[in-house]
Amino acid sequence: MQASRKTIQTKALREYYAEVRSYTEKLCEPLEIEDYIPQPVVDVSPPKWNIAHTTWFFEEMILKKYLPGYKVFDEHFGFLFNSYYNSIGDRTARDHRGALSRPTVKQVFAYRKYVDEHMERLLSEPPAVAGGITQPSIDAREAATTPPHPDLTAPNLQPPATAGGSDLVDLVILGLNHEQQHQELFLTDLKYTFSTNPLFPVYREGYAPEESEPPAIAGGLTQSSNNPGEATTTPHHPDLTVARLQPPANAGGSDIAAGVYEIGFVGDGFCFDNELARHKVYLDDFTISNRLVTNAEFIEFIDAGGYTDHRLWHSEGWDWVNQNGIESPLYWQIGNAECGVRSAESTDVNASEWYHYTLGGLRKLRMDAPVCHVSYYEAAAFAEWKGMRLPTEAEWETANEKFNWGQRWEWTNSAYLPYPGFARAAGAVGEYNGKFMINQMILRGASVITPPGHSRPTYRNFFHPHLRWQFTGIRLAK
Repeated sequence: MQASRKTIQTKALREYYAEVRSYTEKLCEPLEIEDYIPQPVVDVSPPKWNIAHTTWFFEEMILKKYLPGYKVFDEHFGFLFNSYYNSIGDRTARDHRGALSRPTVKQVFAYRKYVDEHMERLLSEPPAVAGGITQPSIDAREAATTPPHPDLTAPNLQPPATAGGSDLVDLVILGLNHEQQHQELFLTDLKYTFSTNPLFPVYREGYAPEESEPPAIAGGLTQSSNNPGEATTTPHHPDLTVARLQPPANAGGSDIAAGVYEIGFVGDGFCFDNELARHKVYLDDFTISNRLVTNAEFIEFIDAGGYTDHRLWHSEGWDWVNQNGIESPLYWQIGNAECGVRSAESTDVNASEWYHYTLGGLRKLRMDAPVCHVSYYEAAAFAEWKGMRLPTEAEWETANEKFNWGQRWEWTNSAYLPYPGFARAAGAVGEYNGKFMINQMILRGASVITPPGHSRPTYRNFFHPHLRWQFTGIRLAK
């Protein structure tokens, strides 16, 4: 018996919801209870808060509005787990999220289960998902981001496309994309928190996705030429797939001719509001590198006195370097006796070699891997030292099919500003992006820990220029 179109549509959204939500809980599997609470700095949220906040989004934005008779799990959770939605109400101070020993981790998981059960009920009712949902399709480039570990099989479902879909459908898909953003934040926040521990704790043994190997030394790996999203396997962990590997060091750059180009999202699939509206831009001739800057190249910058030469830095960047004693990318350190406490590779740590902290423990720095965890200030200073510059976001998007991307969020030389035609949605959803369009810089691409299906060439990530706890990297242009 053939299923009806409405049944297929309902199943697509339910499966997408279940896959995304279950992946968050897989990320939690290696954690001990004590790992869920610490918050060493304001920018980093504890795992308990992250998994509760994404659940609150579905309760507040969807269940309270669309499921008749719904009763909130706990009337206090709205205050505890609201992030920045002023139109909804007051909330816990951002730097106090780690001060909450209660509710317990057990209660937060019960909260997730409660909300999931009610979402399942809501999405099982055909009227809830009527409005033009089509089966999910997987685009090779979008689906190729790295599953973080062989024990974590990340969902490969794309958001069901909507053509004139209901407000409910749009909110569910927005909520799931929001959760995917927090899945990446879960790992970057946890890495920062663990890095402050002198024992260099291991989240998952062998898990160091920033160490993906270039084809030149990867034991026979070949670069995908026609399908830049095709995944291959890294020898340092045979079950771990890594997409869009570094081209060889002599890969050079791609020349783009001057002209009028279009950037911004177009199509029937999901995008965030800051990717709209699609519009024309004029670009002069430019060349963009086919690969990212490597650790070895960045060490040359360090050894040449890059962090001590004021001529290379923006004024604010130079102040940041001196006020914070910055001498290398985040998580880097020269080996010393203390490093041997929790090295994932050996207790014999060379005092003259570079090491970096990963979620697999302290490891020797791979010279051929793309540099990671650098700020915009560092990226711009390195570009200046090389006599080049960072690409603008329009240049990056125009040229993105000329190179492989997806290993690092790539800093651009563009401020985070609204596109022509950008419009904020009414209500709380309108606070998602628009109010942050000030004093931040755009990053493009994706990283090795971006959930599969959550990347596209028009995606506009954004952070303040001094921040570097995300998996950020450098691509040069001229």
